[in-house]
Amino acid sequence: MHAALLLCAFVTLFPFYWMLLTAFRPSQEVFSPTFHWLPQVFVGFENFRAAFVKAPLLRFMANGVIICAGILAVQLLTAIPCAYALAKYEFRGRNLLFALVLFGLCVPVQAPALPLYMGLAATGTLDSYFAMMLPFFLSVFAIFLFRQTFRSFPDDIIHAARLDGMGEGEILWRVVVPSSKPTIAAFAVFSVTAHWNDLYWPLIVVTSPELAPPPLGMMYFIDTDLGANFGALMAAATLLTAPLTILFLFAQRHFVQGVTMTGVK
Repeated sequence: MHAALLLCAFVTLFPFYWMLLTAFRPSQEVFSPTFHWLPQVFVGFENFRAAFVKAPLLRFMANGVIICAGILAVQLLTAIPCAYALAKYEFRGRNLLFALVLFGLCVPVQAPALPLYMGLAATGTLDSYFAMMLPFFLSVFAIFLFRQTFRSFPDDIIHAARLDGMGEGEILWRVVVPSSKPTIAAFAVFSVTAHWNDLYWPLIVVTSPELAPPPLGMMYFIDTDLGANFGALMAAATLLTAPLTILFLFAQRHFVQGVTMTGVK
């Protein structure tokens, strides 16, 4: 079992190793017929310097932070009340609404792309942070995840809070939500990873280089005439991947707990 897990870990981590290896060696070694586990010629400083000269990486990272933080904040503000209502309120049509939420999980972002683009064009909001964030403000996955978590929250605590005179909004944000921090951390990792790496939608709605998120910014390293500078390209990829890795390392414990405990009564 350990051998199988080690093999799976190797297969998963090898692309990251290749990225780091390429970031620290010259381009001619990339196409060398002989594979070496370490760079034969160390040019890491040159590759990273070329990456910063070729494109404004810090600007791309700042754009990614703004977009991911804005999307995550609105997703939490909209999904948590919806999930709480589906989990704790008894009303007609609740099961139908939850079925629609499950149906929404099956709709890819490419399906409503054209009407969304036309709406943004009609309102003059293309080529902006708002245009990149709008389609993701409502997350059906977040509603599903939090609904499963809130179902396991004891009803007795909610009834006791009501008897103490707390309003429904106060119960949600001061009693229920603080106990759901692992789920929030798990969803934050999912959300930030998905939108930090998103290329499809920004490629459609953004034309200004100063608004480019990290994946779109990587396209600046493609030269159709001279070919890509793979050393600088992998150096930039290393820098743009590092924030996600650090985020996961900090949220790892909460992430695993939030995923494994979701829906457990």
